[in-house]
Amino acid sequence: MVKVKDLFLEIGTEEIPAGFIPKALDTIKNYLGDYLEKDAKISFQGIRTMGTPRRLVIYVQGVAEKQEDAVVETTGPAKRAAFDENGKPTKAAQGFARSQGIKVEDLKIVQTEKGEYIHAKKVVKGKKTKDILQDVLPKLIAGGTLFPKAMRWGNSDIAFARPIHWIVAMLGKDIIPFKVGDIKAGKVSYGHRFMKPQPFKVTGFKDYLKKTKASYVIADIEERKKSIQNGIEKEAKTVQGFILQDQGLLDEVTNLVEYPIVLRGGFDKEFLILPKDVVVNAMREHQRYFSVIDKDDNLLPYFITVANTKAKEPKVVVKGNERVLRARLSDAKFYFDKDIKIPLKDRVETLKDVVFQARLGTSYEKTQRFTRLAVYIGSELRHCSAMDAQEQPGDFLTENYNPKNYDPQKTDPGLISKLIIGRSSMLCKADLVSGMVGEFPKLQGVMGMEYARISGECADVARTIYEHYLPTQAGGKTPSGIPGAVISIADKMDTICGCFNVGLIPTGAADPYALRRQALGIIAIIIEKGFPIDIDRIIEMSIYLLNPKPTRASSDVKRDALLFFKERLRNQLMSQGYSFDAVDAVLSAPWYDINDAVKRVKALERFKKNHACGALVIAFKRVSNILRGPGSGGMGQEKPDVSLFEDVHEKELFEIAERISPEINKYWKEGDYEKVFETLASLKGIIDTFFDKVMVMVEDEKIRRNRLVLLNMIRNLYYQIADMSKMAA
Repeated sequence: MVKVKDLFLEIGTEEIPAGFIPKALDTIKNYLGDYLEKDAKISFQGIRTMGTPRRLVIYVQGVAEKQEDAVVETTGPAKRAAFDENGKPTKAAQGFARSQGIKVEDLKIVQTEKGEYIHAKKVVKGKKTKDILQDVLPKLIAGGTLFPKAMRWGNSDIAFARPIHWIVAMLGKDIIPFKVGDIKAGKVSYGHRFMKPQPFKVTGFKDYLKKTKASYVIADIEERKKSIQNGIEKEAKTVQGFILQDQGLLDEVTNLVEYPIVLRGGFDKEFLILPKDVVVNAMREHQRYFSVIDKDDNLLPYFITVANTKAKEPKVVVKGNERVLRARLSDAKFYFDKDIKIPLKDRVETLKDVVFQARLGTSYEKTQRFTRLAVYIGSELRHCSAMDAQEQPGDFLTENYNPKNYDPQKTDPGLISKLIIGRSSMLCKADLVSGMVGEFPKLQGVMGMEYARISGECADVARTIYEHYLPTQAGGKTPSGIPGAVISIADKMDTICGCFNVGLIPTGAADPYALRRQALGIIAIIIEKGFPIDIDRIIEMSIYLLNPKPTRASSDVKRDALLFFKERLRNQLMSQGYSFDAVDAVLSAPWYDINDAVKRVKALERFKKNHACGALVIAFKRVSNILRGPGSGGMGQEKPDVSLFEDVHEKELFEIAERISPEINKYWKEGDYEKVFETLASLKGIIDTFFDKVMVMVEDEKIRRNRLVLLNMIRNLYYQIADMSKMAA
């Protein structure tokens, strides 16, 4: 029975940025787990990670003390080359035995498809786990893959997020001896930097948790987070309030402290006249304070902060925090009071002085482009009327195009929608030139909505200005209204096509304009809203509106942009659990209607469970494979000449294809793809018989081409829905 021991590793450092810690721990866990299981073939029972700003911890439970012995079998030269006519081993046999570390007499003769060959079988003794870890752990620590940014210090070549001060590395009770730079692994750790910095010896994981807690360090991230959550909720209750829930802030603060101390402060009520998001942003982004609200979701004049050290005079600390916050809120009030003196629409002209991208022009030019694109998308969706030839984007800023001047009960809904989309588009970037957004960039959109309301814009326009930025992250909230969704697509698409147009295409290492996130946002909106619109048409219009900016051929930009969206859609579908072959089959067919493509993927996944699916895929692979050969191009929707049929099986295949084609077209138009696949399954037997009885690639050119046309007719039945030849049989 293999003995097991626990592996414990702690990397002690200067304060690591909070955002680096979760990814680093995940990387360590995945790398070490995969290495032990797959590369080193060392069994273990489980992995657990912990971390604070000053330490990364990994605990691997029940690690086998050594690798299992492995039996290695190798086939060598042929018997006739390994032994002479007298049966004595040749130099070839001797050399092979020597290379395998065994005696010549231990070689065996085995029978293979190619004849008799010599064969070596040996047992490779497993190495001790401690010896393997002694080599792999320093590479893991110093490999430079744990953090998005790393630094070097002193004369060391080691790259890490922050300088390393100590390493604890133990297997059971034994130290795993290695060095990273000048730091030698041992069994000594350290407590909280200020409250109990003294060293202490570690004898194991449980001992470590006990001693760190006694040294004012809560190493377990979830335990620390729970302590903070309980503490801030308790403090909020003391003023009859509740915490404004903010998971992102809670996660960040958890990784900013080793021993959380919760404190409550307050600010002047005069600042509550500011928009709620302004006050929350000032507290959150600059000070990492939690906001307090009442039961009606209104802000209360209090904040809660989490310190990393127990203060002798907590009130002094609170006063300092209040003083800093007052300065931030005073700045915000100054900018807000100044900003509201200028109507939002009067700021649009100032966008002419803001460069969006050197080769793509100003933010004003961008706004004009995506305004046209947004109205185009809205008209394609039959949500709004199209722009007339004489209309200009700037017209939407005039009072004649102000939707608040029209009675929704008496005005054509398509016109109202166009006015909301057009006016919101032209206004939605105006807050970028406000003092508030200049000071608090994350309030873009939020301030646009507030200033729109103050300027007297209608509620739909104000809400749309805010929503056009959504989603702001993968899986984030999408716009609730159609106008916001349409403008969000238009704005993001203009950025993507514009960047592709001037060669700013994302690489594996760089995506400065966040084009991947923006493409995923477009896909998410289209799917969530069920928009029945082809992405290629939006791309075409966006490229057209870039005139006179183009620097690349429009066809190249369109090709690259479509491939970019296709790969984003593929990745998203696969991340949701759909199989590669089903996704690949659908995306190898026309896929520009994204909602329809998703529907086909789902139907194909369900059809894979049908007993006929595997056999049908094999039949269609035969069709597709032969159509890849010479003489099979340019057939389109051409039908075969029945007068050229020489075999009854040609006629049978043609007749069944003719019979089921209307059924497939009917189900296709109805979007009933499961019925399409079930109907296609009826072809399986006749296709097999056709290939068994009919030679397609005959010498007669007319007969050969006619049979290829017949097979192309079969392929056309499914090719518009999914390239079934891409499916795994």
